[in-house]
Amino acid sequence: MTRSPEPPPAHVRAAFGARDAEPELIDGGPAWRCGDATIRPAPRPAEATWIAKTLDGLDVPHLRVGRPLRSTDGRYVVGGWSATKFLAGRAEPRHDELIAVSQRLHQATAELPKPRFLDARTDVFAVADRRAWGEVDVPLDADLGGRLFELLEQAQKPLNLKPQVVHGDLFGNVLFAGDAPPAVIDFTAFWRPAEWAAAVIAVDAVAWGGADSGLFHRWSHQAEWEQALVRAMLFRLAVHALHPLSTPQSFVGLERAAHHVTAML
Repeated sequence: MTRSPEPPPAHVRAAFGARDAEPELIDGGPAWRCGDATIRPAPRPAEATWIAKTLDGLDVPHLRVGRPLRSTDGRYVVGGWSATKFLAGRAEPRHDELIAVSQRLHQATAELPKPRFLDARTDVFAVADRRAWGEVDVPLDADLGGRLFELLEQAQKPLNLKPQVVHGDLFGNVLFAGDAPPAVIDFTAFWRPAEWAAAVIAVDAVAWGGADSGLFHRWSHQAEWEQALVRAMLFRLAVHALHPLSTPQSFVGLERAAHHVTAML
């Protein structure tokens, strides 16, 4: 049984100007709405501080960005928590718009230097990313994605796309609210091509978001799109094979997405 997330303690809420706000869990967590603030766990302070500083200075046309909040003493991280201004909206299956959001966002991040913390990350997603790009060799659970990974790995060809700072997990982290510009919440940084970040959205949408394979084809005008899809698919397969909460049921969507990617090659 999964434990319910713990809300930010009173001293954290007070530090971010939300002392009297009653915490409301947002979509199952781990973020909490506390008045006008969204407060979320920040287990890696250096990364959370980089994200806050980056988002604070990022201006993206036709896009709302969760602006970071500083604590009363000027910090971005307090007691393992960070905060941003609350943005209204909800995730919706507007998959083509998500990819368009990715393009706009990554035009704005194209010239950012590579964050130093990326090479030190050892979480499942960082390891899976390196495995997908052939930078490490770690064993993958065969039944939960490893076998399919080995088959698709053979379809790789050299990529000539430029790496940059990208948000590698935009699916589910973009909110829509009527006619308001889409809102990007949180930021999961990777140093990969912008086309790869868009391809991850497409893979997620087909695997778990109800999108059909037409989404892959509609964006095939992107540079080296088929190979970007291959790398995105390998990334998600590696994540699934390495993640302790993965199940055969959650693998079904990935198998379907992989079939459609293979059909494009």
